[in-house]
Amino acid sequence: MSLSQQPPAAALVFQTLLTQGPLTRAELGRRTGLSSGAVTKVSTPLLADGWITEIGQPVGERQPGRPATLVAVRPDRARFVGVKVTADELIGVLADLTATQLATRRVTLGSRDVGTVVRAIARLVGKLAAEPGGEHAPEVHSVGVTISGDVDGHTGAVRYSPFLDWRGVQLAALVESATGIATVIDNDVRALTVAEQWFGSGAGLSSFALVTVGAGIGCGISINGHVVSGAHGVSGEIGHLPVGGSDRVCTCGNTGCVEAIASAQAIVDQVREETGDTALTLADATRLAHNGDEAARRVFTRAGRALGLAIASVANLFGPERIIISGEGVASYDLFSDEIRRAFGAQAFGTAADCDLVVRPLPFEAWARGGAAVAAQRLFAPGRTAGSALPAG
Repeated sequence: MSLSQQPPAAALVFQTLLTQGPLTRAELGRRTGLSSGAVTKVSTPLLADGWITEIGQPVGERQPGRPATLVAVRPDRARFVGVKVTADELIGVLADLTATQLATRRVTLGSRDVGTVVRAIARLVGKLAAEPGGEHAPEVHSVGVTISGDVDGHTGAVRYSPFLDWRGVQLAALVESATGIATVIDNDVRALTVAEQWFGSGAGLSSFALVTVGAGIGCGISINGHVVSGAHGVSGEIGHLPVGGSDRVCTCGNTGCVEAIASAQAIVDQVREETGDTALTLADATRLAHNGDEAARRVFTRAGRALGLAIASVANLFGPERIIISGEGVASYDLFSDEIRRAFGAQAFGTAADCDLVVRPLPFEAWARGGAAVAAQRLFAPGRTAGSALPAG
């Protein structure tokens, strides 16, 4: 029986083992709220179908009576492909049930045309699916594609992706048709948040936020095991919070947005304006700032203040235990970290300022891994939005 055909209690047990295991049945019952009889009932078919396995007694545990046995997910029971789509590159990973990377590949995009990108995704998926995995390696169960912008995971549509200039693209259906493999899509930051919630710096926390700094400024929000997707598919768009202090026009068409001040391209554009060097790159801007160039340092200081205000807004709105700062932009984090923390401390209200700020550099392969995590989640919770908590019972 497939996991999607199992009762909700089985899905709850499976997800708990996936993110917190190995566990004894008694501990499973405590963490899920299920009775010992219910845990045994739903575990039996999962064991029979090879989704979970018994791996022996807890280390050092010696108790009278029947010894407890640890139960764990079998990572090799299913494989998934996750793909992160950027404006000029595809990053793909082949992963197992625990989103552990088994293989990775990158492909340069010569065009942002929808058909060209879909064909490139299909070729990438095909190469990853063909990676050797042993005689009994399962076929790829499903594909998870992540992309920036307004993405509807329910319908599989990219409503709007500014960096690709796509509107109304039925991406999941197109990729599924091209690959012959079931496909789900999601916003890239939400998908990365799922991976961090299950296996990263958000694991075990009741609430956290993931702020990404790079080509855009994004935010994933996890509350009580649920990654917020928004009633209309949009959530956590802190890049479009108005922080003022600038008349720069954002990609969304508005002015004063965080993204118009602190995104990678915004920083490059501002340093070019300050220095008059129109050929300057982000690496050049970073080098100038590190070498003490006052104009470049002012740009990074403004960016840090905008980010600090935005992160404080996140802390004020829902009081997360932790805010993780990631994305390709954190490579130059030292240039605006002081201003981020200064603005955060000044704007965060009361004990919201006690929120743990963690800088966590993650390569794009980790973002693609988020796609694999979303695909794995749909294996046992079809139709749910990214990171949805599963009901007990």
